[in-house]
Amino acid sequence: MLRSMADALRHRGPDDSGTFVDPANGVALAHRRLSIIDLSTAGHQPMVSASDRFVIVFNGEIYNHAALRTELLRARPGLEFRGHSDTEVMLAAFEQWGLPEALRRFNGMFAFALFDRRNRRLHLVRDRIGEKPLYFTHFNQSLVFGSELKALAQHPEWRPEIDRTVLKSYLRYAYIGGRASIYKGVYKVQPGTFVTVNVAEGGVQGIHHERYWSVEDSASTGLANPLDLSDEDATLQLKELLTESVRLRMVADVPLGAYLSGGVDSSTVVGIMQSLSDRPVRTFSIGFGEKRFNEAESAKAVAAHLGTEHVELYVTPRESLDVIPTLPTIFDEPFADPSQIPTCLVSRLARNHVTVALSGDGGDELFCGYDR
Repeated sequence: MLRSMADALRHRGPDDSGTFVDPANGVALAHRRLSIIDLSTAGHQPMVSASDRFVIVFNGEIYNHAALRTELLRARPGLEFRGHSDTEVMLAAFEQWGLPEALRRFNGMFAFALFDRRNRRLHLVRDRIGEKPLYFTHFNQSLVFGSELKALAQHPEWRPEIDRTVLKSYLRYAYIGGRASIYKGVYKVQPGTFVTVNVAEGGVQGIHHERYWSVEDSASTGLANPLDLSDEDATLQLKELLTESVRLRMVADVPLGAYLSGGVDSSTVVGIMQSLSDRPVRTFSIGFGEKRFNEAESAKAVAAHLGTEHVELYVTPRESLDVIPTLPTIFDEPFADPSQIPTCLVSRLARNHVTVALSGDGGDELFCGYDR
């Protein structure tokens, strides 16, 4: 059953797989791996900590793992690492600082399950903004979780029922937000939150939700401590922050590229990437014959200006329509943003050349590019 649930997510992790079963505690974990940092078996998951206390299955990337490794080695001179994966650094961080403090130090995108064998607690954790998905539900005394609903659907007790009250939210916002999912009794771990499950004989005994970061608190702190900077200094600091952010995301042991639409956000990311690289960055864009929708010309001009190794693919209306039947399989829940179609097409294009791609997603949200 565990392998079946994991194999439903093979598209997320085609490179490796593994399972961990603790019969005494009634805990079982499975993982599918997309290898990005440390391609060797030292990055295999589920991964057990050096003390055998913690076991983790982790999706995502901790961008500051090298700095954390240095800090951990300074704090514990006798500490030894088997490889150079960020997963192993995470486990050492939990050993050294505990879960809440380690989370505050992590710079990254992540969803993970961490089992504390000593305290018999399972933690389900999601990154600050919710970049990585994580669902969970109950079957009698069992708690089942996964990165996508299709993994939960492999459980023999899965009985999906549409939550009609959630449909109102979907029709209003064009996606299903918050804690709910399209199915009754199936929930998302909220961004910036970890869910703690006490594991006892006979099954799950209590579930506790704890928020470790919120955008409201972050905004309040900023308002209470305004920066006293000139426009010139603010611009310089912003450039430094963006450059460091992109630099950290370019660390990979696999081919790397970027999606390029020609807009401000993706062009900024690619421009910084190229300034940090000693070779042409691989960029990808999708074009349409209909001028009203076509951004490929702008992307091509930016690529030529920056000197990237640019790949573009013009698609027909028929090719776009052919994507639609696959969307429910890709997203699991109803989602009505039409950008999902070109995103799917450019991802297919990029996957033929690279394993990791940066994009300008999030720029409009951070810099108020939308009216609502």
